Amino acid sequence: MKINRDLCDICGSCVAVCPADAIVVSEFIVDIDNEKCTNCLNCLKVCPIKAIEEGE
Repeated sequence: MKINRDLCDICGSCVAVCPADAIVVSEFIVDIDNEKCTNCLNCLKVCPIKAIEEGE
């Protein structure tokens, strides 16, 4: 999974639904640890502005 940082407004919705704790917010940036990510797609489904995309 990857985050389009041009679109992301750092709302935190994706962080709240990640069962693998693979998404973190730091320094006003949201980042996905693809080694932890299980590709459940919860973050993709919940993102209100579609800033998360499949792929690395």
